Amino acid sequence: MSEKKNPRPFGMRDNLAYAAGDFGCNMSFALKGTMAIFWTQFMGMDLWYSLLLVIVQVWDAINDPLIGSIIDADKRQYKRNKFLQYIWVGSIGLIVGGACCFLPFPNAPVWAKFILFIAGYVVWDAFYTVANVPYGSLLGLISDNPGDRASLSAWRSVGSLVGNMAPMIILPMIIYDAENNLVGERVFIAALIMGFLGFLCFQFMIKNTEVRVDTNAKVGEEAPKFDVVKAMGNFLKNRPAVGATLAAMGMFVGQQGAATAVTVMFQSYFKNAQISGLVSMFAMIPIIVFTPLARKAVVKFGKKELATVGAIFSLISCAMMLLLPITPDGKGIAIYVVCQLVNALGLGIYSTVSWAMMGDAIDYNEWKFGTREEGTVYALHSFFRKLAQGVGPALALVIMTALGYVGTLGANQSPETALNMRYLVACLYLLSAVMQFVGLSLVYNLDKRSLGRMTADLEARRSQKA
Repeated sequence: MSEKKNPRPFGMRDNLAYAAGDFGCNMSFALKGTMAIFWTQFMGMDLWYSLLLVIVQVWDAINDPLIGSIIDADKRQYKRNKFLQYIWVGSIGLIVGGACCFLPFPNAPVWAKFILFIAGYVVWDAFYTVANVPYGSLLGLISDNPGDRASLSAWRSVGSLVGNMAPMIILPMIIYDAENNLVGERVFIAALIMGFLGFLCFQFMIKNTEVRVDTNAKVGEEAPKFDVVKAMGNFLKNRPAVGATLAAMGMFVGQQGAATAVTVMFQSYFKNAQISGLVSMFAMIPIIVFTPLARKAVVKFGKKELATVGAIFSLISCAMMLLLPITPDGKGIAIYVVCQLVNALGLGIYSTVSWAMMGDAIDYNEWKFGTREEGTVYALHSFFRKLAQGVGPALALVIMTALGYVGTLGANQSPETALNMRYLVACLYLLSAVMQFVGLSLVYNLDKRSLGRMTADLEARRSQKA
C-alpha cells in the first residue's frame, strides 16, 4: 500500500534520486580515509589518534541507535515524509560538518587538538547520522518489489561509486606536494567544497523521491508503544540483518582499515602518493561493469547467492595480493592493480545488492516479529558499519606503529616499515574478505526461495489490513 493514492510508477527518476543521496553522503564520507593521515602526519598526533578514534566510537554507540529510535518513534505528520525531513536537516549540517574534522592547527597544544578532533567528529557524525540513517531506511519504502529494490541498491552503489571516485582521483593530486607529503590546509578547503556539493545532491534526491510503501498505523487504531530495547533485541535475532552487517563491517575493514596503510605504502614503498587515486579508480571498473547487470542477475540467481559468489572472488584476490611478488616498481604496481581488480569484482557484485539485502532484512523483522523498525534496524546496521570504519583504522594504526610507522616522518619511512606496509595492506584486505564470506554465506539466511516466501506472506498480511 502506498502513502499516496496514485503514486507515479517506479522508474529511472527513482534510481537517479536514490543514487544522488548516496553521492551526497559520500561527498562527506569520502574524506574519512584521509583523516588518519591528516591527524598523524599533519597534526602530529600518532598513537593519540588511535585513542581518539576509540573515544569517539562511544559517541557512535549512543548516536546511531538513538537517532534511529527517535525516527521510529516519531509519529508526527510531515508534508512529504519524516525520513525525507530528517535527511533535509542532516544535509544542511553536513555543509560544514566534514570540514570540522580537518581544522588545520598543527601548532596547537595537544589538549587543544584533542578538543578539535572530538568536537569536530561529534558534529560531523551527528549530522551524517541524521541524514544517512533515514536515507538507508527509505529503500524499503520506495518500493516493495524485489526487482525495484535491487535496482535501487545497484544505483545506490553507482552514487557511492561516483561520490568516491571523484575525491579518490582528484584529492591525492591536490592534497599532496611534490615530496608526497600532505598539505593540511588544502584538505580543509576541499572538505568545505565537498560539503556544499553534497547538500545540492541531497536536495535533488528529496525533491524526486516517491514513497510508495505505507507503514503508518491506521487512523483510529492505537499503535503499539515503541520499545527501543525490544527493537535492539529483535535486531540481534534478525539473521539477515546480522549477516549483512558482518559483511559490511568486513568491507569497511578493508576499505577504511587499510586506507592509511595503503596511503603509506604508496608514499614510502611505491614512492608515488599522487597516483594512489588513479590506481584505486582502476579497481572500480568491475563495479561499473556489473551495476547495469545487477537487476537481471538478482531476478535470476538471488541476492544472497550473488553476494556469496562476490565474496569468493574477493577471498581469492586478497590471497593473491598476499602471496604474489608485489615489488616496489612498475611491475609490482601492475600486480597490485590486477589483484585489486579481482577484489573489486567481488565487492562490486556484493555492493550492488548490499542495500537491497538490508531492505529485505527490515522486511524480515516485520515478518518474524510483527513490527517494522526501519530506523532502529538501519541505525544499528549503520552503527556497526561505523564501528568498523572507526575501530578498524585505529587498530590498523596501532599495528602500523608496532611495525615501525612514524607519522611525523611522512613519506620518509624506513625501507623495513615500507615493506611491512605492503604486507599489512594484503592482510587487512584478506581479513575483510573472510568477514564478508562468513556474513553472506553462513549467517545471512534469505536465499531466493525463502525471500519469495517472506514477500508473499507480507503481501497477504498487508492486504488483510488494507
